[in-house]
Amino acid sequence: MRTHVVDHPLVAHKLTTLRDERTDSPTFRRLADELVTLLAYEATRDVRTEQVAIRTPVTETTGVRLSHPRPLVVPIIRAGLGMLEGMVRLLPTAEVGFLGMVRDEETLQASTYATRMPDDLSGRQVYVLDPMLATGGTLVAAIRELISRGADDVTALCLLAAPEGVEVMERELAGTPVTVVTASVDERLNEQGFIVPGLGDAGDRMYGTAG
Repeated sequence: MRTHVVDHPLVAHKLTTLRDERTDSPTFRRLADELVTLLAYEATRDVRTEQVAIRTPVTETTGVRLSHPRPLVVPIIRAGLGMLEGMVRLLPTAEVGFLGMVRDEETLQASTYATRMPDDLSGRQVYVLDPMLATGGTLVAAIRELISRGADDVTALCLLAAPEGVEVMERELAGTPVTVVTASVDERLNEQGFIVPGLGDAGDRMYGTAG
């Protein structure tokens, strides 16, 4: 597994405002959207392409386009939905699947309650969206589901990661072609499984505490 921390002043600037407890939900959603687009630029550096012949107003030339099968973007509901628009803005021809997962706040174990994806992901590059890589349980379960469907190239985009979560993914997904792209690997997890310093519960800060 490879972990890529995007080191860029704009990433750091937006992340700082996301961390601030005074940032309201509308601003949080907008900044998360912008930050995801910056992360997506790095995450798609190795997106598969094919050559195509075109004609410009001046002459004929050769360019590139995304190859088939098209990439699949999979937000983990609910917080991952807040990352979807920023991702497909950069990758508009991608298809979108959905994976509903919930974490038991006592055991910290993730379980799946809904899926909407192709049964066969063979040959597909898959981009998973989950704001927080905390304990790692949710992403490990999600990526195992994708691999069970034949995915052979998975990239997870996370606003933040904890070193404990990165370690769990490296251990549980050893030998799996997985890349994590994040704005920061923070200090640690606290006793409640939240990233420190972190930014709180990303889903609650995006959408409120309803439900």
